Amino acid sequence: MIGVILLGGLLGILNSTMAAVATDTLATVFGTSLSTIGWASTGFLLAVTATIPFTTWAVDRYGGRRLWLAGLLLFLAGSLAAGLSWNVGSLIVFRVVQGFGAGLLDPLVLILLARAAGPHRAGRVMGLMGVVLSLGPVLGPIAGGAVLGSLSWRWMFLLSVLVGAVAWLLALRVIPADDRAGAPAGGRLDVMGLALLGPGFAAVVLALSQTAEQGGIAAWQALLPLGAGVALLIGYGGHTARSQAPVIDLRLFANRGFTASVTIMGLGGMALYASLFALPLYYQQAHGHDVLAAGLLMTPVGLGGAIAMPLAGRLSDRLGARGLATGGAVLAALSAFAFTQVEATTPEVWTVLAALGVGLGSGCFSAPTMGSLYRTLPPPLVAQGSSVLYMLNQLGAALGIAVVTLIIQTSGDVVAGLHGVYWFAVAMIVIVLAAIPLLPGRPQPRNTTEEPVRTS
Repeated sequence: MIGVILLGGLLGILNSTMAAVATDTLATVFGTSLSTIGWASTGFLLAVTATIPFTTWAVDRYGGRRLWLAGLLLFLAGSLAAGLSWNVGSLIVFRVVQGFGAGLLDPLVLILLARAAGPHRAGRVMGLMGVVLSLGPVLGPIAGGAVLGSLSWRWMFLLSVLVGAVAWLLALRVIPADDRAGAPAGGRLDVMGLALLGPGFAAVVLALSQTAEQGGIAAWQALLPLGAGVALLIGYGGHTARSQAPVIDLRLFANRGFTASVTIMGLGGMALYASLFALPLYYQQAHGHDVLAAGLLMTPVGLGGAIAMPLAGRLSDRLGARGLATGGAVLAALSAFAFTQVEATTPEVWTVLAALGVGLGSGCFSAPTMGSLYRTLPPPLVAQGSSVLYMLNQLGAALGIAVVTLIIQTSGDVVAGLHGVYWFAVAMIVIVLAAIPLLPGRPQPRNTTEEPVRTS
C-alpha cells in the first residue's frame, strides 16, 4: 500500500518540476512571453495551496480511499487536458485543474501514511515519504529535459496520464476500504474558514512568486497579493477564536513539539530549495553545462536525501529525533558552508561531494522531525497537522525561491550569488539547530500487538 501511495504522490512533484523546465519551450510553442507562460506553473501552485485546507475536512467526511481515488482522477483529467491544450489560456486553465487534484493528493500522502504507520512507526514511514520529497524535485528537471529532447512537449503531461492510470488501478486494489466505524465523521464544513485560509495562503505564495519575478517586494504585483493574503490570514485568526470547529485549529501550535517540527521542516525546506535553485545556475553559467548536464550534477542533493531519510526515519522510531536531527543539521550546515568557499574554477568533484552532504544532512533531520510530528498528535488531529505541515512547506519553498532570486539578482556575478545563497542556507540551518531541542524525546516502547504496515 505504501508504495502505491508514494507513486501517486510522486506524480504531482514530477509534473510540476518538469513543466518548470519547459517554460522557454512552451513560450515559443504558443508564441507568448515567459511571464505569461509562467502562470501555467504559478496557477498550479496556487490551486494546490488553496485546496489543502479543504482536504483536511474532506478526508474525515468522505474517507481517505475515496478522496485519494477522486483526487487522482481529477489530476489525470487535468493532465490529459493539458497535454491536448490548443493555446496558452487553455494550458493555464488545465494546469489549475491539475493543481486542484494535486492539492487533494499531496496532504493525503502524509495523512494516509501516518494513519497506516501509527505513532511507533511514524519515522520509518515518513522516511520512505522523504525519498519522494528528495528525488522528485531533482528527477523532474532531468525527466523534463529528456522528454523535450526526444518527444513533443505534450508528452510531459500525457506520460502522467499513463503512470497515473496505473497508480489509480493499483490504489483501487490495495488501499483498504475506509472503516467508518468509530472514525471521525467530518462535521459541517467550515466554509468561512476555508474561504479565508486557502485563498490567504495562496495569495501570500503568489506574492512571494511575484517578488522573485519582479525583482523585489516593492512592486505592486507583489504588494497587492501580500496585503490581501495577510488580511485574509488575520481574518482567519479572528474566525478561529469564534468557531467551535475551524478547518485548522490554531491551538495545534500550543503543542511545543508540533510547533518545533513544522518550523524545522519549513526552514529546512527553504535551505534545500536554495540549493535546487542556485546550483543549476552555477553549473550552467560558471562551468558552461547545458540544462540536462546541470540537472544530472544536481542529483547528489536528491540522492543524499533518498539514502538518509529511510535510515534516519527508521532509527528515530527507536532512538528519538533529537540526536539524529542534530547530527544531520550539523552536516548540512558544514556542507552549505563549503559552498560559500566555491569559485568558478573549483573542480566539480568538490561541489558534488558538498551537494551530497547537503542532501544527507537534510535527510537526517527531516525524516526524524516528520516522524516526531506525528508522534505528538492524537489520531483525530493527524489530518490537520498534515495540512499545516504541507502549507508551511509550500510557503517555505516559495519564500526560499524569492529570497534566492533576489540574492542572485543583486550579486555581481554567479559565484558571488552562490556564496550569498549558501550563507542564507547556513543561517536557516543554524535556526533549525536551535529548534531541535524542542522536539519530543525518545519514543515510548512499542506496542507489540500492532499490525505490521503493508508495503506493497
